[in-house]
Amino acid sequence: MTAGGYRGDVRRRVTERYRRLDEARKKHPAAAVAARFTEIDGATQGGLVSIELFTTVLPLIIIGFDYMSGFAESASPGTLLTRQLGLVSPLTERVRAAFGDSSGFRSGWTFLGVGGFLVWGIPMSITIAGIFAKAWRREQFGLGQRLLRGATWFVLYLTTIGIRERIALGVAEHHGVSGATKVLLFAISLLPVWLFWSLTPVLLVRNGGRGGLRYLVLAGLAGVLIDGTVIPLSARIVFPPLLHGWDGLGPIGVAMALLTWCGVIGVGWVVTACVGGVLWERMAPSETVIESQTDDVTE
Repeated sequence: MTAGGYRGDVRRRVTERYRRLDEARKKHPAAAVAARFTEIDGATQGGLVSIELFTTVLPLIIIGFDYMSGFAESASPGTLLTRQLGLVSPLTERVRAAFGDSSGFRSGWTFLGVGGFLVWGIPMSITIAGIFAKAWRREQFGLGQRLLRGATWFVLYLTTIGIRERIALGVAEHHGVSGATKVLLFAISLLPVWLFWSLTPVLLVRNGGRGGLRYLVLAGLAGVLIDGTVIPLSARIVFPPLLHGWDGLGPIGVAMALLTWCGVIGVGWVVTACVGGVLWERMAPSETVIESQTDDVTE
């Protein structure tokens, strides 16, 4: 292709992206998010995330709880789930029985045991990076950067979980605070969630930080609303009957209920990526949006 033909092709592609951006901004926000979710095959992506959550994140949370409890025979990682999901008897006993006591996980607290799950967290972060790249309409990083940024994102995610658990549940339980204070602690626990989802595009999306921090902070509100509020609160309503639906299967029923709920979380994360991408495109200047999305065209 001649230089003139190449420049003409670039102009046509940039013009097309301006047209797509204008059309997206004219849509109702909910319709724009739904269209983006369909565009990136969000249901399939959410299914992939759910499997990785179940096989990577959940075991790390369990092992971490067991370590913090000193692998005591009187403690059960099921307690952590019953607190988060707001379960009551007899479901609490059923979940605790499915996980057993913490002493049984002492053998898993080894370099290879913990390291194995941490290593598997990198493919999960690469999957999330791919979802955000599609939702934000960007080219992905090269393999080396994906591995480094993915590992950083996964560590940040685990740190966010730990901080939020400590604020929202640990403090409230150990100090016997009032209901109003628990609500306040829950609101405070959303701050690390907000920070995490605001930084996620910076880590996982090419040119994710272009346009300024204020747009990312506003886009991070999608994570606060979906991952920080809607999913945890709806879990307390949906998960108990979901668990009842697997009565009679013992620990397998608990596992199936958790896997199903991981599917809900996975889809929620995909929606979070779509909402963040759509909000950023609507708030940032058009020139900034197109420049961020057309580096692959002009390079």
